[in-house]
Amino acid sequence: MAPALILASASARRTALLDQMGIAHQCLPVDIDESALPDETPQAMVMRLARQKAAEAWRRLSAAQSQQSVILASDTLIEFEGQSLGKPIDKDDSIATLSRLSGNTHQVLTAVCAYRHDQRETLMVTTQVEFAPLTRADMERYWETGEPADKAGSYAIQGIGGQFVKAVHGSVSSVIGLPMYETRCLLQQFGVTV
Repeated sequence: MAPALILASASARRTALLDQMGIAHQCLPVDIDESALPDETPQAMVMRLARQKAAEAWRRLSAAQSQQSVILASDTLIEFEGQSLGKPIDKDDSIATLSRLSGNTHQVLTAVCAYRHDQRETLMVTTQVEFAPLTRADMERYWETGEPADKAGSYAIQGIGGQFVKAVHGSVSSVIGLPMYETRCLLQQFGVTV
């Protein structure tokens, strides 16, 4: 029997991507401290957060569930000029982030961790995203839609924010929150039916 897949997330985007892939799963939202550690690189941070989410979900499973389940956790952040750009804390923070991204290319880092009683694997996908130049009015109108409020880098490529993206070099699904191809390969290693 194939193991049950548990997505350690409340993200509607990640759930939709798994649904799009035809992968049955249950959601188990977890809450962890997503603060950066001192001198932590964006790459190390995104990998650590995916692992911590998986470990927290695993901790919450019963003994019986843990023997029959695979946990899938993911984290996404934006790297620009060596710095991590997470979710904005308010409108001013969002506009400051979008101002930095405007007319520039940044990296979207998504780490995925699969976790079960006898196996743990984590991978990271890096995608280059080129932004069009934005005006202050563009950024303010975008903030008023509510979309950037809970998005890493203050935008959603699959939503209204997609109009600001000039080019993507890499995995669009990774920018959304879960690299579909790499996730499929990872889950196959864990015996999950894909």
